[in-house]
Amino acid sequence: MSITLSGHTIAWEKLPDDFRLDDEPVDNLDQPVLASALTESLELAGLLRETTLVATNFGLCATVDGKLIIKAPDWVYVPSVLLTSSSSPRRSYTPNLEGDKPAVVMEFLSETEGGEYSSKPTYPPGKWFFYEQILQVPNYVIFEPRTGQLEVYQLGLGRYQLQIPDTQGRYWLEGIDLFLGLREGTKAERTGYWLRWWNAPGELLLWGTELVEQERQLREQERQRQDRMAAKLRELGLNPEEL
Repeated sequence: MSITLSGHTIAWEKLPDDFRLDDEPVDNLDQPVLASALTESLELAGLLRETTLVATNFGLCATVDGKLIIKAPDWVYVPSVLLTSSSSPRRSYTPNLEGDKPAVVMEFLSETEGGEYSSKPTYPPGKWFFYEQILQVPNYVIFEPRTGQLEVYQLGLGRYQLQIPDTQGRYWLEGIDLFLGLREGTKAERTGYWLRWWNAPGELLLWGTELVEQERQLREQERQRQDRMAAKLRELGLNPEEL
């Protein structure tokens, strides 16, 4: 299964089972918690199906001009993939062969240069070139966790175009059909900028801790309502416990 794109012959071939993937250490300590928080709110909102692939530091594969290319974005969302019969966890993903192409890829910047802006077309190609020209991912997000700088690029006429946020500072991402934006907060002992999701009506998709706090506040509001009602009954000379 091969095609020609941007002057390159691209084959969508499954990674051999015995292929040894590089076990590169994470160069950004913020990366695991940022990625986990993005996935957590999607899961709690019921937006992840059995066929949805969401992963972090996970190999996306394509064979370009006969050479295998693997890039591992910090976070990736694929709307629908083919289910495997194997009980082993998926080791990598080849778009178009194993399901949809990714709808969103994200890279979190660190002090180590990672080629996030590299459009180098020669082997090994830069991440920008790979996502834009080879995989043709419609949404490419680059985030600087320390400063909160967020850049969202969307594919238009075959090239990534920098997007302008709406009046709320958010970006609508087709394919996942959610707004992406920034909020400051604390989670997992990290205080700073976080990438957050909002649905089409503008409702924030909450983390688990936020859902627990929301439920606590609702219970407290209900308790206060009942206390006020009981006080009014006592003013009328009635015992609320006897009603």
